[in-house]
Amino acid sequence: MASQLLGTSGSPDSLGQGSNQGQHNKKGIGWRALPFLALAQFMVVLDGTIVNLALPRLQMEMGISDSTRAWVVTAYALVFGAFLLLGGRIADFWGRKRTFITASAGFAIASLIGGLAQQPWELIGARALQGIFAALLAPAALALLTVAFPGGKDRGTAFAIFGSISGVGAAAGVLLGGFLTEFVSWRWCFFVNIPIAIIALVGVWALVSESKAGGSTKYDWPGVVLAALGLGSLVYGFANAEHGWSAIESWGFIALGVLLLVLFVAVERKVKNPLLPLRVATERNRAAAFLASFLAGAVLIGGILFINFYLQIVLGFAPFAAGIASLPMTVVLIVTAGLVAKNLPKLGARIPSALGPVFMAAAMLWLTQVTPEGTYAVNMLPALVLMGVGLGMVFVPMQNLALFGVDKDDAGVASALVNASQQIGGSLGIALFSTIAAAATAAVGGGTLAALTSGYSLVFLWAAGVAILIAPIALLLIRIDRKTFSGTEDTPHIHLG
Repeated sequence: MASQLLGTSGSPDSLGQGSNQGQHNKKGIGWRALPFLALAQFMVVLDGTIVNLALPRLQMEMGISDSTRAWVVTAYALVFGAFLLLGGRIADFWGRKRTFITASAGFAIASLIGGLAQQPWELIGARALQGIFAALLAPAALALLTVAFPGGKDRGTAFAIFGSISGVGAAAGVLLGGFLTEFVSWRWCFFVNIPIAIIALVGVWALVSESKAGGSTKYDWPGVVLAALGLGSLVYGFANAEHGWSAIESWGFIALGVLLLVLFVAVERKVKNPLLPLRVATERNRAAAFLASFLAGAVLIGGILFINFYLQIVLGFAPFAAGIASLPMTVVLIVTAGLVAKNLPKLGARIPSALGPVFMAAAMLWLTQVTPEGTYAVNMLPALVLMGVGLGMVFVPMQNLALFGVDKDDAGVASALVNASQQIGGSLGIALFSTIAAAATAAVGGGTLAALTSGYSLVFLWAAGVAILIAPIALLLIRIDRKTFSGTEDTPHIHLG
């Protein structure tokens, strides 16, 4: 019974790994492969934020307009999120190891193109291409992790480590991006991915066995088209809201996006081999994880972007100094994630998932007090510490919970959905927050430091509101008890824990 709750059938060929699964675990292959799988996850999350600190210098050198600037970040997050479900299905059907290796190589090539770009369209195109390969890589990595650790305490520990990478990668991207931009070149924000991708590729090729889902391998192409166009239209509409919410470029595309996503759900209910089996998304505990990942992505990716703008544009920090200034959040996140992972069997998923958003919201509320004459120690440091605590408490249980109890044939698509939730949340967050900041800045009177700070303050207030929404989601939807969640109980007691 425990094996069913943990997403395996209890049979020798659970998750397609074959009868050697137990032998593999005994030999510790799963633990040896974990660093390479985590490295891939680190890379794809890193790329969501690594160009943030490079944006002011990149914009000046490439001649990118203010309205286009956000698309350097959004193009990656949008394409990544829009194609993750397809990427998960490709990994399930084509082979998770094969998909991982192909995607790692493709990501390295796309990064090379981005680093060599000479025109804004080339740069944005390379970011979109990175997003496509990331959409293959991320679910393949998480599905391989599910295969390597099918149950028990080891699985919880491995997923806690893997889950913390999401927050660490996003925060580390800011630090690394600042260093490379100031002391080398912003182009190395792309080139740095090449050795990372090669190391991950070689490690997985050498250590991991192939696995595939059983049953039908037909793709749901109507679902692919509706999901990609719906999500793309939604983000594009929010991104264009800076021209006014009454403009067709904003409300028209938002309405079209909602309509296409409603049609997507209708199609998924009818087709024989859906892109997104609704059973994956509608189970209440996993639904909590997906919703929380969506909202946390908006706060993390969107919030870090405007923290960077305040540090560089208002306080005058150089790129690397701004990266160093963000380091406390990374350190606190790592420490918090470690503590949460260690105590997750005792705490269960609900307690840290509900408390973490309180810290995140408190951090954003603190940032609403920013002023043009502000200081790092007073206006930023306390908020960064609070943010690190909150993110560490949210990401660890949510990454684990998102794949808890999933059917063996749905490991890839479930892996994709948790990543897609975070990335789509991030792209919508950037689009919405950019619109809010632009409107507030224009209302105060243009591009003065006072006007910019007013816009940033309003963004942080909205981000606080988004963050606190995670708490009631965790309290109301998570119903799995601590023993079942930690894999120490064989009977499925689903109740408050």
